[in-house]
Amino acid sequence: MIIRDLGLVEYEPVVNQMREFTLSRDADTEDELWLLEHQPVFTQGANGDPTHVLNLHDIPLVATDRGGQVTYHGPGQLVAYTLIDLRRINSGVRQMVSRLEQSVIAMLNDFDIEAYARKDAPGVYVEERKIASLGLRVKRGACYHGVSFNIDMDLTPFSFINPCGYAGMEVTDIASLGNKLTMAEAKQHFVSAFNAQMP
Repeated sequence: MIIRDLGLVEYEPVVNQMREFTLSRDADTEDELWLLEHQPVFTQGANGDPTHVLNLHDIPLVATDRGGQVTYHGPGQLVAYTLIDLRRINSGVRQMVSRLEQSVIAMLNDFDIEAYARKDAPGVYVEERKIASLGLRVKRGACYHGVSFNIDMDLTPFSFINPCGYAGMEVTDIASLGNKLTMAEAKQHFVSAFNAQMP
């Protein structure tokens, strides 16, 4: 798997690149993992309900083709986009979502943070507060989009929406849980945890 560190980037160009990569890949194309942070943006999933956007506060809202409802991306949040041929690894979408959830849970466990996944609301939670959101899209047997994992960020914009469609859902990050981690360290830890989940 090729790992690319894209740094801090705008949302729409990267999503377009992921879609193009997925539509042009063939059976021999190597899988890729893109690690990045986004400039502040709200993204609305393909079947998202616009009533979950409460007040944009001048942050752009972009409609996107992943699953799920509205979420926020901003600096200090690790976004990992998984461009993976699911057929090649004999995986379904639910298995891929579970791998991403378990990667985040395992990484948090390394910092003595007890985290868990919920069947009713994909993502990773610590003490009822969401710390990572997931959304995937599959085309021609390959997935893209992935997981956004709050490391050390301004969490205020999450209060401008119903995160992932849940009114009043609280959100947290690693820093709020008492752990200081640079983005470079977070990326390194995440890659190790994710690799351990892959077949």
